[in-house]
Amino acid sequence: MKRILTTIVATTLTAAPMLATADITIGVSWSNFQEERWQTDEAAIREALDHLGARYISSDAQSSASKQLTDVESLIANGADALIILAQDADAIGPAVEAAADEGIPVVGYDRLIEHPDAFYLTFDNREVGRLQAQAVFEQQPTGNYVFIKGSPADPNADFLHEGQLEVLQAALDSGDIVNVGEAYTDGWLPANAQRNMEQFLTANNNEVDAVVASNDGTAGGVVAALSAQGLDGDVPVSGQDGDHAALNRIAQGTQTVSVWKDARDLGHAAANIAFLLANGTPLHRVPGATVWADGPRGVEMQSLFLEPVPIMRDNLDVVIDAGWVERDVVCQGVTDASVAVCN
Repeated sequence: MKRILTTIVATTLTAAPMLATADITIGVSWSNFQEERWQTDEAAIREALDHLGARYISSDAQSSASKQLTDVESLIANGADALIILAQDADAIGPAVEAAADEGIPVVGYDRLIEHPDAFYLTFDNREVGRLQAQAVFEQQPTGNYVFIKGSPADPNADFLHEGQLEVLQAALDSGDIVNVGEAYTDGWLPANAQRNMEQFLTANNNEVDAVVASNDGTAGGVVAALSAQGLDGDVPVSGQDGDHAALNRIAQGTQTVSVWKDARDLGHAAANIAFLLANGTPLHRVPGATVWADGPRGVEMQSLFLEPVPIMRDNLDVVIDAGWVERDVVCQGVTDASVAVCN
């Protein structure tokens, strides 16, 4: 995957001198900045666009699907030559993509699916993320009562993740080795909603929950808070994703089992370079590494690029530290367990 990213960057930078007279503006519509990781993504996008001499403009929908529609209209009005959209609601964003297409403005669906033939789909392999989450939890707890804290019902990624989780766990569910005692979507991916759902599942099961498959680090944080209130944190394996700094610290402390790391710097750099190519007339199918993908809910054929995720657990926390993703002191804050090698 690094080879593909290098090809994208090299292709874009090679084209850049020939396009130096073009005043390129890339507009980015963010669903929200409530989650830590989006700030990392933004920094990567801006860095890549600065390299290319392109202008960056952006908006924050503040978790509102209706505001995001207005935001995209404003980005178009302010001269965006291409759009990168992190969709708050995969269905509600449709009219904004149509409006952009009518203006000849290409769209990169960033990290979350926007199922439209005129959008380029750039993300990590979310089914693989789900598989890695489930595998890490299952290896620690191959029997007992499982809870599934899923993502937002408005985000197709939530279902892709759960499908991947079930690929690993379905046989154990069918045999009765594990039992699904609670499953819920998390509106807006908000940790507070995940915590509330987890509290309800603990109450309903008299705290007899043996494992939790949570779909990202924000929801995992809500789960751990609910477990902590019952004195269960550290006893129940919990999954997540994104490599949030707080989650990596929870892994070192033993209250979270895994965070499937998706290096947002790679995703941001790829998005900026792809948007730049598209803004300069490169067809969707000519983006380096692009492949046809049609596994969305409606089966729409789209050009896509999937990056590879990496599961981070206690025994390989050095991977994110060595990559400069997080400082060792942040990972090891409050860690007293001598068995955490990276903190010794």
